[in-house]
Amino acid sequence: MENHFSFDQRLGIQLPDIQLDWEQFSLETQAAILFYWEQIRGTIPDRIADLENTINRKQAELSDESDFPRSCELNREIAELASIINDLWIWYRTNQDVSIKMHH
Repeated sequence: MENHFSFDQRLGIQLPDIQLDWEQFSLETQAAILFYWEQIRGTIPDRIADLENTINRKQAELSDESDFPRSCELNREIAELASIINDLWIWYRTNQDVSIKMHH
């Protein structure tokens, strides 16, 4: 299945990388791709929880930080982590709908 997915460094998960139209795959390959994606998709909430913990640590550090450049850096890091979380939720929800439709 790895040839139908590629690792996204920013998000920290594998994402679908389908090169053909869905209908060009055999039913067995479609089922295998969906199964593999569901396994990956199942890890997204845990990945989000880890990122939220990191944000919480950085926010705690930010509340005690008096160095302005470091405060700016922490804010930038927090914003990037929040952006990653948002993108992960989009993948989680969007592909839930796609998976349901493909099963029917």
